[in-house]
Amino acid sequence: MPTDRTTDFLRELLVRQLTTWLPAALHRSRRATVALAGVDPGSAEAALRLVAAHGDQTRGRQTTVLVLADAADADLPARLGPIEAELPAEVTVHLLPGDPYRLPVAVKAAGAAGAPLFSFVGLPGAVTPKLLAAATNGRAGELLLHTGDSAREVLVSAGFPLVAEVAPVLPGGEAVGVVAFGSRSDRSLEAIRDALWAVGADHGVRYRDPLDPTGTTVDVLGDPDLEPLAHELLTELRAGGPRPVTELRRHTLTATVYRAADANQALADLLDAGEVRRERESGRLAGDEIISLTR
Repeated sequence: MPTDRTTDFLRELLVRQLTTWLPAALHRSRRATVALAGVDPGSAEAALRLVAAHGDQTRGRQTTVLVLADAADADLPARLGPIEAELPAEVTVHLLPGDPYRLPVAVKAAGAAGAPLFSFVGLPGAVTPKLLAAATNGRAGELLLHTGDSAREVLVSAGFPLVAEVAPVLPGGEAVGVVAFGSRSDRSLEAIRDALWAVGADHGVRYRDPLDPTGTTVDVLGDPDLEPLAHELLTELRAGGPRPVTELRRHTLTATVYRAADANQALADLLDAGEVRRERESGRLAGDEIISLTR
């Protein structure tokens, strides 16, 4: 079971990412689904309150909230009931019994196919292909996952072209498992990384790459040490040749624990050091500008 500190951390992360995802989803589609599985009652309540706070945007749009809860959450209907009463008629809430592995059944029953789906899933065990197939929702799904180990390979195999993950470490060295994210949206990818750093700073969390055998952690409070990122970007340029800034920012988001803004600063530092060169002589680094090694 997650500790209270882990639960608080995950709840705040869920709310921040859902704040970004929901308006964008309702802007591009007339229906959208939020699925919560394996989360604590407080997180389900917080997510529903957020949907209620976006009532103006949900009007004229069909929004479905699925909550998969186990028998231990017997008070959940009473907690969610007052919030449901304030929701617009276009918002439907389904509180279903079962563990996270019932997500495929819940998503199908809700008629989520073909429309934006945001899933927040806490898994006590292995990540299964069936669950991930439901979360991808064809090509319309986005998944925020809390699990025990790296999920990068299975998320990529499931069809998420953009995958990021971190292993949070709470103050005192308490491990939080792995938080992984799968999407098709660069905007969402940037948003989850910014959310991770903001929540991490609030909770005194450090991050490490789950696949890094050295276990090196990065402090997200204050100005980060960008030397490891600069080294990673140089390695990427040596392996793949000249790259546009956009691709180097995406690589930063998917292959490191850093933010896209940190990539820009690391590239500026490398330019100042003469390690790399740019196409243009001056001005802000544009996304389409090619960066190459100087030697």
